Amino acid sequence: MKKHKILTGLMLASASAAAATNNNANGTLPGDTTKVIDIEEVVVIATPKENSRLRQQPVSATSLSQEDMRNNAVTSVKSLSALVPNLFIPDYGSKLTTSVYIRGIGSRINTPAIGLYVDNIPFIDKSAFDFNYADVERIDVMRGPQGTLYGRNTMGGLIRVFTKSPFTYQGTDLRLSAATYNNYQASLTHYHRISTQFAFSAGAFYSHKGGFFKNDFNGKRIDTDNEFGGRIRAIWLPTENLKLDFTVNYEYTNQGGYPYEYTGRTDGETEDRAGYIGSISYNNDCGYRRNLVNSGVNLEYQGRNFTLSSATGFQYLYDRMDLDQDFTEQDIYTIMQKQNSKTLSEEIVMKSKPGSRWQWTTGVSGFYQWLDTDAPVTFRPDGVKTMIEDNANSMFPSGNPAAPTMHLTVNNSTLPVPGRFETPVLNGAVYHQSTLNDLFVDGLSLTVGLRLDYEKIKMHYDSGTDMDFDFLFGMGPMHITSENLHAISSFIGEESADYTQLLPKFALEYAWNPQNNVYASVTKGYRSGGYNIQMFSDLIQGSLRNAMIDALAADPNFKRFASMLENFKTGSASIREATLYKPEYSWNYEIGTHLTLFGGKLQADLAAFYMDTRDQQISRFADSGLGRITVNAGKSRSIGAEASLRSQITDALSLYGSYGYTYATFTDYTLSDTEDYNGNYVPFVPKHTFTAGGQYVFRLRKGAWLDNITVNANYRAAGRIYWTEQNNASQPLYGILNGRVSLNKGNGQVGFWINNALNKDYQAFYFETMNRGFAQQGRPLQFGIDLKCRF
Repeated sequence: MKKHKILTGLMLASASAAAATNNNANGTLPGDTTKVIDIEEVVVIATPKENSRLRQQPVSATSLSQEDMRNNAVTSVKSLSALVPNLFIPDYGSKLTTSVYIRGIGSRINTPAIGLYVDNIPFIDKSAFDFNYADVERIDVMRGPQGTLYGRNTMGGLIRVFTKSPFTYQGTDLRLSAATYNNYQASLTHYHRISTQFAFSAGAFYSHKGGFFKNDFNGKRIDTDNEFGGRIRAIWLPTENLKLDFTVNYEYTNQGGYPYEYTGRTDGETEDRAGYIGSISYNNDCGYRRNLVNSGVNLEYQGRNFTLSSATGFQYLYDRMDLDQDFTEQDIYTIMQKQNSKTLSEEIVMKSKPGSRWQWTTGVSGFYQWLDTDAPVTFRPDGVKTMIEDNANSMFPSGNPAAPTMHLTVNNSTLPVPGRFETPVLNGAVYHQSTLNDLFVDGLSLTVGLRLDYEKIKMHYDSGTDMDFDFLFGMGPMHITSENLHAISSFIGEESADYTQLLPKFALEYAWNPQNNVYASVTKGYRSGGYNIQMFSDLIQGSLRNAMIDALAADPNFKRFASMLENFKTGSASIREATLYKPEYSWNYEIGTHLTLFGGKLQADLAAFYMDTRDQQISRFADSGLGRITVNAGKSRSIGAEASLRSQITDALSLYGSYGYTYATFTDYTLSDTEDYNGNYVPFVPKHTFTAGGQYVFRLRKGAWLDNITVNANYRAAGRIYWTEQNNASQPLYGILNGRVSLNKGNGQVGFWINNALNKDYQAFYFETMNRGFAQQGRPLQFGIDLKCRF
């Protein structure tokens, strides 16, 4: 066939390059072994939006190959924490909670501040961010707002994950792993290229974790984990210029979770649980179960001067969280949350082909998310007494002999507060980005982009409870008692809001060759607003108090005191005021450079930034302690820098390192005369992140029982990390040493690894609620062995 098959050639060239990389990893090296290899030069991965490789773009970014992930024990998105400069992902709680922070921007609950794409399909809900990395080929982390091309919730940056292509990899991969703390993993994936036009892969995995932390209340491990799932991918090239790429992935997760130990009172009062400090003690079960399905279809058409692509995604998430919400051995209250989420997304992109002076990208995108949440809170016997009965009685006068005696007794042994919520989201956008190359002089380029983004959010709510109570009223010799009174609180209704955003981007870049450039950029990003459904527990408490007063006023025994009782009623905010939080915005000003020096032996990436954030969304516990809410915290700013180095010192020795600095503080955050946080550090943002590592390959003589022995070591550090807006609790700078020794023969590898080799103690997470502090400790020393082979 005379006509060149563009897509087929690209796929086969990619397969050949990847095969060369595999041989390199197994001991057969290319001619120039002292040259750092650009990951994107080796593995050809199509992305629908960019016209050039990451290191040729005006963006601060890090790419990780399969070998990088293996050597640094990257098994999920949380494993990237501190490995990438200014990236921090605390590993706490469960897979429901994946809080990603970049450059002072992040989110603990609700909408994410960092975007995630997997094989060009967006993951809208961060409850799905933490998934298995068994067949991941490459990870890109782009820092700074990516809103012009990627839209909402990429105001801090973007993580792109690419799985292995069956056109690139052939054969069957088997991986087995065992480690201390009863950790076992297995995966099996087959990659098969049937012809030059069709290839597929199919795989499955299973993982068991025995847990690191013990619940002293029952003596059992609290953070056990069992998971299994699989992925199918098929790529078809029906014509010489058309590609169809289909993927579907399923995962089931059954975790224990939330290993939060008690650290003591935070209000200065006398400690009443001294014997529990430093221990985890829950009387109610905690855990998280999740069913997750992700599927996508990527279509790509190669025109003469353009590429037209379509990415259609569907995600189904059904999960359940059970939580002992008081985090103690007391039987106060629990929460159960079920989410049923379905998201349909579509994006159509047309872009120019590389090589022309004018590079452009135009696209339209949209998604619709159906999210139904069932989140009942149940007050247990201790909670009914302390949080309902005592709270209600606290409004009546006491200590004054002239005042009447009033006392309420709740008759419910437990008090369930059901809550059912529908929070659908509709989003649509249109965007364009143009780059003019060789502007005025060779190598100078100007990039200008703009995105128009529209979003509509709704909330249908149905929440309430009812309470049976007795009431005693006494004044002098007179005592009046009423029994079996009934108070009802109910909230049923609907709220909605919509937002329109313009997200511009400006960048100037000068490149004196394809591997060296400097740039300056200005970009805007935003994170969408939403509703705090957990605020309904607070609203119901206030409403229940008023309903109790109404029940008393209607009782014949108390009608004459109705006007006096009315004084004990409390005002309440509207549902909209109490639950709605606004979008968050950021402007990022950045300069940077990508350098390849000393004949390709050293790659250096440097950047400095200033980020101004408005209406920053901060996660806090509600005043009652009944769950976390999101509030807008005025303004903050982040100033910082990033540096990454990678060097091939000799044929056998390679070194790498990265450093990130972020100085993130509030500039306008005042809640009251006593709550002024201006100048305080933004919580959950490490001031420093640092990684240093290296690899040495011992090559053995030809014919030996091994091809080579590879030794890897890396040290990661992060801190200081402030946990609260008050900056009254923090984790100092800490570091973790990890290592790996791999025995390589042909397509097989046996690895011995150790994580946290120095058994460093540190806090992975800390929070305060109901005047008490709780913390999750970091994972202790762990070592294991894994086997990888291809046949």
